[in-house]
Amino acid sequence: MRHAVRDPEGQIVSLHREPVQGSEPLALDHPDVQAFLRDDASRGFAELDADLVRVLEDLIDALIRLNVLRITDLPLEAQNKLFARKHFRDSMQSHALKLFEADEAPPPSGAPR
Repeated sequence: MRHAVRDPEGQIVSLHREPVQGSEPLALDHPDVQAFLRDDASRGFAELDADLVRVLEDLIDALIRLNVLRITDLPLEAQNKLFARKHFRDSMQSHALKLFEADEAPPPSGAPR
């Protein structure tokens, strides 16, 4: 038995082993509990995958910068995927808020503005 807390739309937002204020007891095999657990697990796994992809991209970039690896050492399909992700990330960064221009450094702390 778990204790579920629901949002105003009736969707489970958290599960607890012990009763908490505003929770209702539900069996582990209840469809709402199963849906919550499935969604939570897949969301967590997707975030881990995204983080790992970013690490691998950074690793490949570092190996290329150090001349340990050439982009042409990779299969053409891998090259295309890396270039597509790099292009996408660059385009997303161009839409980001820029607090300082590329060649403008922030003033030293305590310096007049």
